Amino acid sequence: MICCLLPALVSCTKVAEPPAATGPTYSCCEKADVEREYRPGETLTVHWIVIEAKPSTSRPAQQVLLQANLTGPYADVATLKADDRQGSALLTLTAAPVRPSGAPDERPVSLIAIPAGAGPGFYNLSITVTDPGGSHGGASIIRVISAP
Repeated sequence: MICCLLPALVSCTKVAEPPAATGPTYSCCEKADVEREYRPGETLTVHWIVIEAKPSTSRPAQQVLLQANLTGPYADVATLKADDRQGSALLTLTAAPVRPSGAPDERPVSLIAIPAGAGPGFYNLSITVTDPGGSHGGASIIRVISAP
């Protein structure tokens, strides 16, 4: 708000602020993506959860980057959480970055191919969402079991 003081007259004018970006936000992921066991040779599909923005008259495009990585195998969950490699070599698999358009009904996915030679064990699925306001992330545990 801008106020001007003149002799015997006070005038105030409210200055409009530019509208905030109103695109959707994203988080990871559908329960079915992480609550199942995978086998070497399968593809982990991360179905990003879209949180729609409140309707507004202007909907500026946001520049959003969705990233997903899978690292492992770890012998058990405690070792994964401690990130204790105990001298073992870890495999890191990275999905291609996804840049959603923010279009209504868009449901972005990230794909991570688990190689046929991937060892059984626990893998750390880490996700990162980067937008103009910064970035945030999270993690889930994925279990890869031996091929039949």
